[in-house]
Amino acid sequence: MVLICFLVAVFACLVGKICGMGGGVIIKPVLDAMGIMSVSAINFISGCTVIAMSCWSVGSSLVRRESCIDWSVSTPLAIGAALGGVLGKSLFSAVAGLFADANAAGGVQAALLFFATLATLIYTVRKEKIPGRRVQNKLACALIGLGLGMLGAFLGIGGGPFNMAVLFYFFSMGTKTAAQNSLYVILISQLTGLASVFFSGSVPSVSLPLLLGMPLFGILGSEIGGRLNKKLSEKRTTTLFEGAMVLVMLICVYNFRRLI
Repeated sequence: MVLICFLVAVFACLVGKICGMGGGVIIKPVLDAMGIMSVSAINFISGCTVIAMSCWSVGSSLVRRESCIDWSVSTPLAIGAALGGVLGKSLFSAVAGLFADANAAGGVQAALLFFATLATLIYTVRKEKIPGRRVQNKLACALIGLGLGMLGAFLGIGGGPFNMAVLFYFFSMGTKTAAQNSLYVILISQLTGLASVFFSGSVPSVSLPLLLGMPLFGILGSEIGGRLNKKLSEKRTTTLFEGAMVLVMLICVYNFRRLI
């Protein structure tokens, strides 16, 4: 079972690196489907894995001078997402407290993730027909990030495809450029969210092999994804992004039927 989790981390972060989804949007629903730990533990281990892979991705792109991060836009976006992440985690805790069975909250996450991903997929398929914007106002960027952070943290995925859709529409970025900026935003927001978990003393119990192995295999997936990304065209990257969203929705349907 541990080996399967490691393989999930590699695959999720490989796809997450190429598509800018961070990996959590795949790790979270797959581990939910496996039913091997509580929802809170899955959220935590998914967050740790995403932090490791996004930190490696952003850091390596800077070292190799391959970064195309728009700091003026993505930094206020990331700050807003960080604050939204804290609020989103608090909101999820409040909603989870409404259920006698804590895992039923995972069913709510699965349903919301399905519809949010479906909306993102529809937009991505049709985005060439929808004029994009070029938001530059830092306050507007921060407010957009706030909404992103709340949604990502509530769903326990760190941002996922929603970041990409926002970067497509509000900032008119191409898929590869949006992917790098998305990972930077995810890194900042996830770091803040993880810090809030530690400071609140609500760290769930997770086995040591998973706690150490998942982030390491996430980094491995990120490195493989980075190398593959150089060989993929913009069109193929977008196709992979759309395929990943379909996969996420299918897993969400399974999880909702299992948990509710």
